[in-house]
Amino acid sequence: MAEKHEVVEKTTVAEFDDIETTTHELDFVKPSPEELKAVIWKLDRRIIPYLGLLYLCSFLDRVNIGNAKVAHITTDLNISGNEYNIALSLFFVGYVLFEVPSNLLLKRIGPSKWIPIVMICWGTVMAAMAACTNAAGLLAARFFLGITEAGLFPGVIFYLSLWYTRDQQASRVAFFFSCSTLAGAFGGVLAYGIQQMDGIRGLRGWQWIFIIEAIPTLALSIVTYFILPDFPENSKFLNEREREVVVQRLKADAGPSTETHFSWKQFRAAFTDYKVYMHSLIYICGSTPLYSLSLFLPSIIQGMGFTDIRAQAMSAPPYAIACAFTILVAINADRLKERGLHVALPAVLGIIGYALLVALRNKGPVAMYVAACITTTGVFGHIPAMLSWFTTNIGGHTKRGVATAFIISIGNVGGIIGGQMYRAEDAPYYAKGNSAACGLMCGVFVFSLLFKYLLNKENKRRDNLTDEEFKKEASGEELCDLHPGFRYMS
Repeated sequence: MAEKHEVVEKTTVAEFDDIETTTHELDFVKPSPEELKAVIWKLDRRIIPYLGLLYLCSFLDRVNIGNAKVAHITTDLNISGNEYNIALSLFFVGYVLFEVPSNLLLKRIGPSKWIPIVMICWGTVMAAMAACTNAAGLLAARFFLGITEAGLFPGVIFYLSLWYTRDQQASRVAFFFSCSTLAGAFGGVLAYGIQQMDGIRGLRGWQWIFIIEAIPTLALSIVTYFILPDFPENSKFLNEREREVVVQRLKADAGPSTETHFSWKQFRAAFTDYKVYMHSLIYICGSTPLYSLSLFLPSIIQGMGFTDIRAQAMSAPPYAIACAFTILVAINADRLKERGLHVALPAVLGIIGYALLVALRNKGPVAMYVAACITTTGVFGHIPAMLSWFTTNIGGHTKRGVATAFIISIGNVGGIIGGQMYRAEDAPYYAKGNSAACGLMCGVFVFSLLFKYLLNKENKRRDNLTDEEFKKEASGEELCDLHPGFRYMS
């Protein structure tokens, strides 16, 4: 009976999803393990380090306002605590508004053209922030920085799903995303050095932070046009056989969800699938602590009693620890082909860390600093498995591209919220902000386990379909991941 169902599944996929088996596909010779390993390694060498470098620049430019605060931007521009928090949140307003349009443009004109354009734009805005003379200027600059940066992160998450199979994505996302932790570590050390330039050519230390950290972005924007490949089908750095291996593996991995053309039906499907909203809920619960911690960690450490300059440097070790932990969690998630537990369990570490920050606030700087390290590790550690969770479970290029941008847009609303969590009146321990973040990490834990249960339940239902039920559910067009032959990674 099982064999019969397998045959029916194959014929219905071909019959109802218009998957044509060409002579070229029939002649395809599967690669040996050695050949496949060599092809994947070639992709990794060309794509992952460079994307990581771009995201390091992006994240550095996004959160360096926290370093600028420690370097006295609020004093020099006479910015109130409330105005500073609004400036943090306005970045994400612009970011959220332009993520979906940006992903559609990326698919339309290609990553090698679109990503350099957005890099030039955000690098220019970043450098121009050094010319801010009042709160209004800073608010406007942060809003436009959000608009211009909106093209990179959701675009790269979607882009990786077009190159790697579902069980390879978490570890690649982790290496890419871990650059955000490196940005935190590197940013603190870099800001420590740049702050020593205070007064050179009549510029304050925070102005030099904005100018110097914009330079790599502008330089790399030119390099990106020549380095970054577009899509596997037209990549020039692969030979014909290597392109064939990559494309055929992606087709086999997608199963019945092989739609690659632009489709308004898939566009609408991205907004009517409950799973997209479930992913969004988990993401916003995790991204709010992530962004608030990224923006305020130097201030939190400063509140432990460290001087301005030492607080910049002391923000580096928590990020370095989080970087290693993030990569290990994601590699294990790919190895086990599992996502839910790899989101939930690191979230527990974040819960413990925030609880310790609240409970140990009167126990001295050492205890608080250790708690900050634990918190940072847990908050960052669950993100790659979560990001690769929705790219592996959403089929169809258009649906995946739109849903990815939408989910990340919702998650970045967490940046708007996160910018308001640590208020000046709660300094130096920020107990209210830490308590709120702890509650949100509890949400990550609960909702990820609930979603894992729901996905397993749906997979089991599809496994138990009769042949007639399978044919009926497979009879639509452009079903993407709703095709009964598709299985969700839980």
